[in-house]
Amino acid sequence: MAENKTSSPPIASQKPGPRAARLREMLRVDHAGEYAAVQIYRGQRDVFKNLPTKQKMTDLLEEMEQGEQEHLSKFNGLLANYKAPPTVFTPLWHLASYALGAGTALMGEKAAMACTAAVEEVIEKHYADQAEELGDTEPALKEAILQFREDELAHHDTAIEHGAEQAPGYGLLKAVIQTGCKAAIRLSEKI
Repeated sequence: MAENKTSSPPIASQKPGPRAARLREMLRVDHAGEYAAVQIYRGQRDVFKNLPTKQKMTDLLEEMEQGEQEHLSKFNGLLANYKAPPTVFTPLWHLASYALGAGTALMGEKAAMACTAAVEEVIEKHYADQAEELGDTEPALKEAILQFREDELAHHDTAIEHGAEQAPGYGLLKAVIQTGCKAAIRLSEKI
């Protein structure tokens, strides 16, 4: 897992201009994604936590949520260091993500895992694309993004191992969730 640090070294390209603006977009969307992931897991845990037969699932979700919280803490620090505001959609992402988590948990453990697999697949690709775009220009940021990508891949694989693909309507559920994630990425980058 990534280190839990609330502050980070300054990003190299803090000069005004298109590169700085693009880095702020990256940080804003990554922060939004990690914030949303925490809310998804909280929604799922809130459904399962009072059901004695769901303790193992609750523990698993809590562990994955803690990993996302570490990522969120890192991006909180980066937003502050880079003077990049979070997306204006944060309140909407809070509600939508929590509802997605709770809703898929109400559908059952496999649907909750299908949600995780779908989201993490999109985020893994998103982080891979960002790392490629960064190239050698921002080594510390790229290193963090690549580490987080590995963490997201592990969450995806865990979800698959716990029956994500056996969820009723998996293909449709995956498509709807991934479409929503991609739209949220586009919106969060810009505003």
